[in-house]
Amino acid sequence: MELNSKQMGSFLQAERKKMGMTQAELSEKLNVSPQAVSNWERGETIPDVGILLDLAGALHCSVDAILSGGAGCGGFRRHITVAQMQEALSSLDRIGELLGRDHFVYQCIIDALNARMNTAVEASFSDPHVFDVFTVEFLLGCIGNGDYVDPRDVESHLPASKARDYLLKSMQERGIR
Repeated sequence: MELNSKQMGSFLQAERKKMGMTQAELSEKLNVSPQAVSNWERGETIPDVGILLDLAGALHCSVDAILSGGAGCGGFRRHITVAQMQEALSSLDRIGELLGRDHFVYQCIIDALNARMNTAVEASFSDPHVFDVFTVEFLLGCIGNGDYVDPRDVESHLPASKARDYLLKSMQERGIR
């Protein structure tokens, strides 16, 4: 892969803005000067190899996406976090609260998930352990569909369990770092 510093800089700027961060805020997160971030975004310099993982984490993208200037995403469609998946699962419960558990829309969503996953997803709404297991199941489904999940995010935001260990092992087997 040939590095194009201008394309990389444009990508970094777009991703930073998408995250709602200023150059100063990003520089503070990475412990670099705001001038360094400015130089990257103008394509005058590129980030040091030692900072790429932290930069990718701060911008919620892959190192491959940074190096390719957004042209390649390491084969991943998007980055999904544990928090996003937990919010999505909680939102299913919230739809039931808003519309009623007997509402057509709610029932269609739940029935489809139950059929697709051969399970009873509503069990996760009242049991924190089951909620975590479903979070893992949903993340596995996302990974299977080409999404990126950061193993460090999993380790930081899911309690230790057999389900979490299984997810991390599956990610390692797929080469997800």
